[in-house]
Amino acid sequence: MGTTVKGIFLSLFISLLLFSVVFASDDGLVRVGLKKLKLDPNNQLAGRLDSKDREALRVSIAKKYRFPNDIEDSEDTDIVALKNYMDAQYYGEIGVGTPPQKFTVVFDTGSSNLWVPSAKCYFSVACYFHSKYKSGDSSTYKKNGKPASIQYGTGAISGFFSNDNVQVGNLVVKDQEFIEATKEPGVTFLAAKFDGILGLGFKEISVGDAVPVWYNMVKQGLVKDQVFSFWLNRNIEGEVGGEIVFGGADPNHYKGKHTYVPVTQKGYWQFDMGDVLIGDKPTGYCAGGCAAIADSGTSLLAGPTSVIAMINQAIGAAGVVSQECKAVVQQYGQTIIDLLVAGAQPVKICSKIGLCAFDGTRGVSMGIESVADESNGKSSGILHGAMCPACEMAVVWMQNQLMDNQTQDRILDYVNQLCDRMPNPMGESAVDCKSISSMPHVSFTIGGKVFKLAPEEYILKVGEGSEAQCISGFTALDVPPPRGPLWILGDVFMGRYHTVFDYDKLRVGFAEAA
Repeated sequence: MGTTVKGIFLSLFISLLLFSVVFASDDGLVRVGLKKLKLDPNNQLAGRLDSKDREALRVSIAKKYRFPNDIEDSEDTDIVALKNYMDAQYYGEIGVGTPPQKFTVVFDTGSSNLWVPSAKCYFSVACYFHSKYKSGDSSTYKKNGKPASIQYGTGAISGFFSNDNVQVGNLVVKDQEFIEATKEPGVTFLAAKFDGILGLGFKEISVGDAVPVWYNMVKQGLVKDQVFSFWLNRNIEGEVGGEIVFGGADPNHYKGKHTYVPVTQKGYWQFDMGDVLIGDKPTGYCAGGCAAIADSGTSLLAGPTSVIAMINQAIGAAGVVSQECKAVVQQYGQTIIDLLVAGAQPVKICSKIGLCAFDGTRGVSMGIESVADESNGKSSGILHGAMCPACEMAVVWMQNQLMDNQTQDRILDYVNQLCDRMPNPMGESAVDCKSISSMPHVSFTIGGKVFKLAPEEYILKVGEGSEAQCISGFTALDVPPPRGPLWILGDVFMGRYHTVFDYDKLRVGFAEAA
């Protein structure tokens, strides 16, 4: 069923035609009204994408248009409206060159470069299905020529840097360095609705040390306040898909005040996050703190496998069986419980029972440092290499159940259930649409405040009635210390909570979306 759902879900991604009508308004803004026309839902192109291609398609896409608003000092703010498709893709329009050549791009807070296809892209099929930048047609083009390459799940897009003016909404950024892509691998970009990506992350992760578009907006005095914000409309029937505001935030699209947390590591918009709760029960995994990134370029919500497995079990998501996990429970389950009850440090338990080596902060797979025994050709530590992470997950799950005062038999049974529902390594996990109303809410602690997601907010639904297919909005991502454990709060979260990116004060703010 999971494979079928993915095929349907991804094929629908490319079954949309957009028509835009541009109106001039009295306040000087330009409104672009969008209509959509669904094509053949049986389109099989996206259904043929392999797992790596699906990973690259996780980026959201956006179609830009502007409309009037009630923001104060509107001459110092600029709005780019976003189009929502199936709660999974947002895309917007920019112009490059003079006169502007139009491109649809992802507004991505998880990267920092701007790239669009080049007219000099001759040998990638994807380039023939998207708008291409023609430097000879722009009076403000400046030759650069520095080579560039950006790595994605399916390979690298590559090309060279050029300089030109870039129009975003009503703003014109002069002499912006960007990448002309001359190679776009696989069918990922062939299937995608977007032409390129406009990164809104920090310069620290910019390829080629290029100054990001947002930095130049600030440097050239195009925005009054060094802030931009996202509102993502999760109503797929809504005429307006959302908006990104440069220089402020639209009060019509959030309730109350934002809860702000400081950026802890420049590069991505990264901050510290507290515990994750399933229902009203804490998982305990992030009780000591986790890192999180607010990423508009990720459709889903990604986190450590151990917690995603707990969520999968709670919502009945389809998963895969982990034999290593089951082996750990069978052979060492009682020992782990005894050590936890005796007060042993959880991070040291797996090393105590010989499944991991301890590096002073966490368990490390012993298989990494194992070497072949030249006398008999056997390798030591291979089994340990697979069982170390399984052991660490079992410790987290058992600790969670002990805090809930569960019996030992109940704990072992629960952990065995989780071993049967490990997150699908291919990505999304299917759920029963009929069970959505009975699923628990999942909450994240940020800045001391609990931010809840209801089932209808974290489940992506494709189709209606008996033909409906439902997919969990959670996917697994394991990032080891010191960078992790790490959560990526993508559009599933940002759709529920209006998000402010404060470049001046280096902080991220969340408020209930209106």
